[in-house]
Amino acid sequence: MTDTDQGPDLIPAPLHVGRWGDGGFALDSDTVLTAGTGTGSAEHWLRSVLGAATGLPLRPGRPGPRLRAAANSVELRIDHRLPPEAYRIIVRDGRALVSGGDPAGLFWAAQTLRQMLGPDAFRRAPVRRDARWELPGCDVQDRPRFRWRGLLLDVARHFMPKDGVLRYLDLLAAHKLNVLHLHLTDDQGWRVEIKRYPRLTEVGARRARTKVGHRASPLWDERPHGGYYTQDDLREIVAYAAERHITVVPEIDIPGHSQAAIAAYPELGNTDVIDTASLDVWTTWGVSTNVLAPTDTTLRFYEGVLEEVLGLFPSAFVHIGGDECPKEQWRASPAAQARIRELGLAGEDELQSWFIRHFGRWLAERGRRLIGWDEILEGATASGLAEGAAVASWRGYAGGVAAARSGHDVVMCPQQHVYFDHRQAPGDDEPVPIGYVRTLEDVYRFEPVPPELTAAEAAHVLGAQANVWTEVLESPQRVDYQTFPRLAAFAETVWSPLPRPASRDVTGFLERMGAHYARLEALGVDYRPPDGPRPWQRRPGVLGRPIDGSPPIV
Repeated sequence: MTDTDQGPDLIPAPLHVGRWGDGGFALDSDTVLTAGTGTGSAEHWLRSVLGAATGLPLRPGRPGPRLRAAANSVELRIDHRLPPEAYRIIVRDGRALVSGGDPAGLFWAAQTLRQMLGPDAFRRAPVRRDARWELPGCDVQDRPRFRWRGLLLDVARHFMPKDGVLRYLDLLAAHKLNVLHLHLTDDQGWRVEIKRYPRLTEVGARRARTKVGHRASPLWDERPHGGYYTQDDLREIVAYAAERHITVVPEIDIPGHSQAAIAAYPELGNTDVIDTASLDVWTTWGVSTNVLAPTDTTLRFYEGVLEEVLGLFPSAFVHIGGDECPKEQWRASPAAQARIRELGLAGEDELQSWFIRHFGRWLAERGRRLIGWDEILEGATASGLAEGAAVASWRGYAGGVAAARSGHDVVMCPQQHVYFDHRQAPGDDEPVPIGYVRTLEDVYRFEPVPPELTAAEAAHVLGAQANVWTEVLESPQRVDYQTFPRLAAFAETVWSPLPRPASRDVTGFLERMGAHYARLEALGVDYRPPDGPRPWQRRPGVLGRPIDGSPPIV
């Protein structure tokens, strides 16, 4: 990874580091920050963030000669010889030249520069009068392995207010992650304002009470839970993300995980099977059997929803869920059975596929691409998925392998490796233990590309994302605990060109994490310490659902 025996404590590890240590320079009140044309948001970000942490003015300066920065300056330049998102940092002789292949590359370089200055550079105000802000001499050359480096935040089960989402965008940027997947709708809540359908938030954005712990737990939080993002909130989130070269991908779940929508608009449900008008937003966890009816009314309704969603999110991809859709109501519904016969479908699985293909075509006609969970491959007829549709492979690798071999792009997020609601260690101290044990080392050994794919098939793997499901994560502190420090390990697996899992330098990574824990402390992240949870991070008496043994690799 690096060309030095004692390289820097950078995370994710750069592609190449040369000459670390000698020939650096210390920033002072005379140091200038200079940006060439087309450098994007990196200059503003560096000046505001480092200026706040160091107290230095970092005034604008004049560019240096062609191959080096001016003395006592940090100079940002675009270098079109570098590929997209790539960067190079050269620090020597009292100056730093920072080059990026594009504005995104410069922004990722700024993240590395901040790490080089030490953990206090991650604070919002100076904390030491005698601090020296020294950049070590170096030649860092870097670029990402994947173009989709993401995190899913489930804001439907437990709502995260806007400021919390903005905070997580900063945390993603600090780890060079560039996709935030917002899970906005589910059985337990609808979190996006849709102006033509106001009851989605008037009714669907709140539930009467909440199950505490796993769904088998006897405990309830009897307080109502709710919240949603106004359209202006979402515009702000998207703009804030774009300044950090992060794409926000919205998820509107269909045809399952839809009880909150049906509670708001009962005509969306299977009214010939149950009294949908009696449904409330679901208060427990699991998979509700109340799913959307396969009617033209439902299709037009969700087209109206998506029209407003497209106006808020410029992302090329729109996630439509497509997972965990129970078929009981469709089997019992005369209307659903009539629809199956009318469409010439083989059964309920193909009916679900019909839903997905409809919205795949609808999005494609508007210049967008559908992405859905790997169940969207099930029941697909000879016509298959819509052209350009992508698959998020969550139940393992198999769905992603099948999609790649069919010529569809894939985002790998197998629950056996990168579901961060799963527990981080065995034992009774882990709060609300869910699923298999996935340690920091386990996540560091995650490999997004299955070895059975050919080079041409592997080219369809856009990248990977870690998923943070929040059924048992009721607060920002709980989200932090489950996400960190594992997100740092995940970030390296999708940015850095690591060897195969068994050959990875876990010891070296854990040593670098020593410096990274100090950065997380400075950022106020309530991460899980290496030796186990702090007393206030434990949740004694709250039922989880731990699974023993190693997870199957499927």
